[in-house]
Amino acid sequence: MKTMLITPEGLEKVKAELDHLWRVERPETTQKVSWAASLGDRSENADYHYNKKRLREIDGRIRYLRKCIDDLKVVHYSSFQEGKVMFGAWVEIANDKGKQIRFRIVGGEEIINTKDYISVDSPMAMALLNKTVGEEAIVKTGAGEFVWRIAKIEYQKTE
Repeated sequence: MKTMLITPEGLEKVKAELDHLWRVERPETTQKVSWAASLGDRSENADYHYNKKRLREIDGRIRYLRKCIDDLKVVHYSSFQEGKVMFGAWVEIANDKGKQIRFRIVGGEEIINTKDYISVDSPMAMALLNKTVGEEAIVKTGAGEFVWRIAKIEYQKTE
């Protein structure tokens, strides 16, 4: 089960995607479908079939995003989060081999098309939650157990 939390910035991105799909992509694709349909025989019309398929994808994504926006709980920064790894934190971790990683713990809807965000539901995030700088976290994955030490915790403070 996916945790339905989102940062304020993430909610804005989801709303922007919904707006773009509704105001730009859907009208353009609808116009393409109408144009392709006006050419006559639809049975062998690749433009018509492709754009009808794309229109169904857009409509499905619009329905999904509208439901998500209704179900998501926005988590705003609060001073009680300071010093602990919690939702919305930028975390820098290191292992005993000298590898360092920095990422932000966010909701599942925010990790799409980003490389430095991880889901709060991921094994890494679950192992780090509520830990402080200097503490070790044992991350259990299908590939084994990995030990990481928390080097830094920061929060993006929004008004």
